[in-house]
Amino acid sequence: MEYRYLGNSGLKISVLSLGSWITFEQATDIVKTALELGINHFDVAESHSGGQGEIDLGLALRNQQGLRRSDFVISTKVFWGGKGPNDRGLSRKHVFEGTVACLQRLQLDYVDVLYAQRPDPDTPMEEVVRAFNWCIDKGMALYWGTSEWPAYMITEAMMVAKQLKLIAPITESPQYNMLNRERVEKEYCPMYKQYKLGICTWSPLASGLLTGKYNDGTIPPFSRLSIQDHPVINRLRVGFYSEEGQRKLDKIKRMCVSFEIR
Repeated sequence: MEYRYLGNSGLKISVLSLGSWITFEQATDIVKTALELGINHFDVAESHSGGQGEIDLGLALRNQQGLRRSDFVISTKVFWGGKGPNDRGLSRKHVFEGTVACLQRLQLDYVDVLYAQRPDPDTPMEEVVRAFNWCIDKGMALYWGTSEWPAYMITEAMMVAKQLKLIAPITESPQYNMLNRERVEKEYCPMYKQYKLGICTWSPLASGLLTGKYNDGTIPPFSRLSIQDHPVINRLRVGFYSEEGQRKLDKIKRMCVSFEIR
């Protein structure tokens, strides 16, 4: 397994990581296999299955014999914590309370990287930067990062952190795959050199669209798009059946034929 420094930090993570949208019945075996293959980075979020993803991953890690805390890197994300008026967003209150809840579910004293899962235009940037630095100062996280933030907001966070002599985000976590390339390959490019911004991408297979299982235009049973009553999956399903979604699917099929990987 290859390991790389995460952004402008001394933290080394595996080039492949394991997400947390897995069932508990499978989690222990999947985590065991990941560790055996050299994967040391595990990524979760308070929004994954209402926090159940963190619970399952925490238990799966505890079930690994001889595993030390230094053997793995945990990142989690706060933003969507619940339905209450202060249960979401990046206010200092929710960043603090959300992080405490994440640690309780994971059964850990700290996480290695704490992400702001989405930008929050309603909270002043200084408050956001101070909130994540407060979590670092209290030993609840070692580093912080952003997820799906536009470049101008990441730049603003960097500038605020520099002005206040605080810790800046070291990484961004965007969606990146064959269908979603613009942000990683163009929008963020100036920040890689200027800030040594790290990138931890998600959805490399576009939620399964690039696996080929949807190539006949139908949704197979037990596939991700077959999941009901999940807001993210619902949006994906609507996009799948849309004219644009079918156009992309047709493009995927043609690319598969041209590269002879069907």
